[in-house]
Amino acid sequence: MSRMIRAIRSGHPATLFAAFLYFDVSFMVWVLIGALGVFVSGDLRLSAAQKGIVVSVPLLGGAFFRVLTGFLVDRFGPRKVGILSLAIVLVPLTWGWLGAGSYTQTIGVGFLLGVAGASFAVALPLASRCYPPEHQGVALGIAGAGNSGTMIAVLAAPFLAERYGWHAVFGLAILPVLATFLVFCKCAKEYGDLPSSTPFADVLSLLRAPDFWTFSSYYAVTFGGFVGMASFLGIFLHDAYGVRPVLAGALTALCVFAGSFVRPIGGYWADRVGGVRLLIGLYAAVAVLFLALAAAPPLPIAVACIFLGMAALGLGNGAIFQEVPQRFPDSMGFVAGFVGACGGLGGFFLPTLLGAMKGWTDAFSGGFLCFAAAAMACAVATSIQCFRRPIRAQAAIHIAVDDGRVPMEVVFGG
Repeated sequence: MSRMIRAIRSGHPATLFAAFLYFDVSFMVWVLIGALGVFVSGDLRLSAAQKGIVVSVPLLGGAFFRVLTGFLVDRFGPRKVGILSLAIVLVPLTWGWLGAGSYTQTIGVGFLLGVAGASFAVALPLASRCYPPEHQGVALGIAGAGNSGTMIAVLAAPFLAERYGWHAVFGLAILPVLATFLVFCKCAKEYGDLPSSTPFADVLSLLRAPDFWTFSSYYAVTFGGFVGMASFLGIFLHDAYGVRPVLAGALTALCVFAGSFVRPIGGYWADRVGGVRLLIGLYAAVAVLFLALAAAPPLPIAVACIFLGMAALGLGNGAIFQEVPQRFPDSMGFVAGFVGACGGLGGFFLPTLLGAMKGWTDAFSGGFLCFAAAAMACAVATSIQCFRRPIRAQAAIHIAVDDGRVPMEVVFGG
């Protein structure tokens, strides 16, 4: 504990707190439509396919705005971009509060909420630059813990919507965003020079690298599966099992907890056995668990499968970002941003697929079968990758346990 305190004091704690708060509130806002999905779909009388699209559009927006935000952060710095993004987020929240009376308008609100989903590209560079290299792991670990905002949304939003209506929840969400805006303006400071951007020729070279697309595909399944299920789970539990919205929110929070807080463990295990080797077992486990979910088991078994599946996906997120810096050590910023955007795209497709399957077959089983097949395909691909090339040395990014450092890529890659 004393080492942790010394690490926090070695940089600028106020900026670190600002980065954490910004990340936490942004994630809370990003998944707000998913947390309110039961209420929104009931009020607007959405079809099964429309439900999937409504809750997945913020994830698509997050993928789009992450690339744009990363570009702006490299040129103007994370503080300026963070202030701008918080101001922009007030627009869809106000729209959701005072408008959003149709399916089309709700789609517009969701896409603009994707600005909040790009907060990763602001919070982690801000925290990184205000701490010395030997303590950046601790700083990035604290800032990355802001993904806990997902649990706040899925717990609080259904509770408030039952009492005040789902439109009012968007209005209430403006209050923490405004408070975060004030704290961020006051506490966040810029440190160091802006990094040089990746040359265009190097970008083209990366796009031709097979591993670049391999990792992007892997992350589309792990992070996409995690955030997609987190957004759609309330609707699934309500429509498939008749679970009341508040209880569905609590069960969703439990499963999100499983996936969020095991992510550093995934990176830790990957350091010891190799990220590719670990992914083989994790993808196989995800395939089996979602295959069981496709059989429409009783509610307790379904929740257990989702809990374990989300935990496996969280471990996989950590394992993938243990491998990425070994393969692309000189282009980590661009690669992490692109791979993270692919994770957001995966999150968009999963709820869309589940909603479409529910509309076509009156059951979610087909969507879970497709996701289980994707996970099994990744398990086969990682097995082939493991046997075709030697596992690269793990020492380059070992976690320095003695001083409490945890690399950024292990804590939160997307």
